[in-house]
Amino acid sequence: MATHNVQPVLINGAWRESASVSTFEPVNPLTKEPTSEIYPVSSIKDIETAIEHAAEASEDLLNVEPNTIADFLECYADRIEARRSEFVDMAHIETAYPKETRLDGIELPRTTNQLRQAANATRNRSWTYPTIDTQANVRSMYAALEGGVVVFGPNNFPFAFGSISGGDFAAAIAAGNPVIAKANSSHPGTTRLFAEEALEAAQGLDLPTSMVQLIYRTPHDIGERLVSHPLVGATGYTGSRSAGLVLKNAADQAGKPIYLELSSINPVVILPGALQERGPEIAEEFVSSCLLGTGQFCTNPGLVILQKDADTDLFIQSVSQQFGDAPVGTLLGESVEKGIVAGVRALQDAGAELLVGGESGGGTGFCHQNTLFQVTGAQFLAQAETLQEEAFGNESLLILVDDLDQTQQILRSLEGNLTGTIYSANNGADDATYNQVAHILRRKVGRLINDKMPTGVAVSPAMNHGGPFPATGHPGFTAVGIPAAITRFSQLQCFDNVSPNRLPAELQDENPLGIWRCVDEKWTN
Repeated sequence: MATHNVQPVLINGAWRESASVSTFEPVNPLTKEPTSEIYPVSSIKDIETAIEHAAEASEDLLNVEPNTIADFLECYADRIEARRSEFVDMAHIETAYPKETRLDGIELPRTTNQLRQAANATRNRSWTYPTIDTQANVRSMYAALEGGVVVFGPNNFPFAFGSISGGDFAAAIAAGNPVIAKANSSHPGTTRLFAEEALEAAQGLDLPTSMVQLIYRTPHDIGERLVSHPLVGATGYTGSRSAGLVLKNAADQAGKPIYLELSSINPVVILPGALQERGPEIAEEFVSSCLLGTGQFCTNPGLVILQKDADTDLFIQSVSQQFGDAPVGTLLGESVEKGIVAGVRALQDAGAELLVGGESGGGTGFCHQNTLFQVTGAQFLAQAETLQEEAFGNESLLILVDDLDQTQQILRSLEGNLTGTIYSANNGADDATYNQVAHILRRKVGRLINDKMPTGVAVSPAMNHGGPFPATGHPGFTAVGIPAAITRFSQLQCFDNVSPNRLPAELQDENPLGIWRCVDEKWTN
């Protein structure tokens, strides 16, 4: 393949030919045909060069006012909106997501919203948590890391979690870090368009040329080098559990922070009173949530716990019918189709009873039938490890329990998840049971939900999009929610007996910025 046909990488403020000789072609999931664009698989030379320039930019950003970084985030959001139709068209080709209802209607406004929220936090310094002890003359605050932040974007959110547009990117930049974006191979063209606008926004404000850099794909060993390099500050990764753990091992051995979002089945407990009260409505909510986006949401309800009774029988009949009748959506690519096939096979091998679907096909492009399984509570407890493995896509497992005690046993056997949901009766009939279920589920998940399905993550300062392993690599951090998400890409800096004229403005006694600070254990501005 002629090298002039290969898309360039963005390194040190310039679009340049990659040093690599390996390439790949993204595929349109709807047609299964190549998109006609060719991208490089970056070699160690690309990686080393990008890392070194990011380290230089990290030094240069120390001299940049936070307000200028906020200006960049706002300018970038404006530029994205000005070019929205191109972003939507490209992402539709690369992901098969609907243009109006998904890409333009949900993802793009969410993306620009979180960029602007990050800009606001940069201006008001809320994420820095300035703390002052006047008696001991000790002061501390969060500040940028040394070195660049590497961001690995996922396949399922090309805008809102994209490596050079999403929440991790916004958080890292807001903290004052340069970013090396590693595009997801499912949508490199979309990521390239974002990088073009990010670069223009940075150059327009005379920011360091290497504040934003982009590569598309790396061999596995080069990816491990990327996250463990001495000059890298930290990594944000959203993707598969297996690949994430390989990167975590490399980063851990080098003592480098890495923040992971891996896998989650998002258990839903439907208590008997709720099912008796509004079973048909809950059934519709479940089907809509599970099949939304062909099930390719990290908060997809992949496991539902119900107590055996006549109302549960009606619920199963209803959702089985709806799963069978619903159109089959297109998956993001061949690897996703292969993944759900393997996941479905594993559930069947573990004894799950197939109610609907179970085979590839049924739709257009890469696809798999809408699939529903059921097991008894005893079966689940006997095969808990296998039966709670994520089958990413339009699939879910119903667990039919004998009683509350068995429900509690199942919840205790669960791994960590992003979300956990409990449906209970409005008339209070389930209140006593709710309390016994919630105190177990609460510590298994990052976000506890009542009476609604888990799909959808509000971009709110109070949001936690995290949870115990394997939902993430650390239960104390969130990938969504400004300012909390920013602190992942920062270090706590302490100043002990430092002269007033040498202190950062955030920690000076007269508070020249007028920001909120914790002074002698009291919040004040």
